[in-house]
Amino acid sequence: MSETKTRRTQSSDGSGRLKKSDRRRQILLELKLRPHVRISDLAQRFNVSTETLRRDFDALSGDGLIARAHGGASAPAQGHYPSLDERTSARVEERERIGLCAAGLIRAGETVMIDSGSTTIQMARALAFRGTECTVITNSIPIAMTLGHGAVQVLLCPGEYLAAESATIGTETLEFLSRFNVDRCMIGSSGFSAEGPSESVRGFAAVKRVMLQRAAVRHLLVDSEKFGRKGLAHVGDLAALNSILTDTRPTGELLGSITKAGVEVLVAKPA
Repeated sequence: MSETKTRRTQSSDGSGRLKKSDRRRQILLELKLRPHVRISDLAQRFNVSTETLRRDFDALSGDGLIARAHGGASAPAQGHYPSLDERTSARVEERERIGLCAAGLIRAGETVMIDSGSTTIQMARALAFRGTECTVITNSIPIAMTLGHGAVQVLLCPGEYLAAESATIGTETLEFLSRFNVDRCMIGSSGFSAEGPSESVRGFAAVKRVMLQRAAVRHLLVDSEKFGRKGLAHVGDLAALNSILTDTRPTGELLGSITKAGVEVLVAKPA
């Protein structure tokens, strides 16, 4: 029996068809092996309707994991966006201030989801320095390493390793996050406009959405350089947030939209 047939038997719903999560994982695997996949071919292989595959493709596209094309999909084209290392070395003072402010919100005994990003790494450093006893769930390897030697219990998400971001993404990451209910989440974003936060890094928007869904209190850490920018994938509306932590108070249309949505703005003061 081939590896594909074995995997299908082990992960089927009893009718020989792959479960939705396994089917979508297989679609992503196919795109690692070839530049383009067709809905009709995969529908036949997975023993499902073309409508089911279209829904899979639409969901993966919405998460920024694939690029939809007529009759199929391809791996998303990556425009130039600064790597994690490049972002971490820019606007360091502003990110440190935001990170320190964010770390001060976390109380002993809380559970916190923290996504991958240059500003959230600064928050992790501040949290480690404070020695707050809490539980952190993250898809960021640098954050896990920063927090894993002190008072913080760390749960690292499984998933596809995204080397440029030192983070995990994909179906396994989202499934893991969905198992937990947490007190708060701390997320960053590539862009922040009146429509809400957005993301340019492949797969990150989906991770942020799940974190927002699973947290009782939701914080966005974003430096003012991101104001007015829009990343490729929309993360959520402003109403999905409880507070925004930044280095400079927003103005104009952005501030008006934030105020209308009832979102608190916390400005991190210089040390």
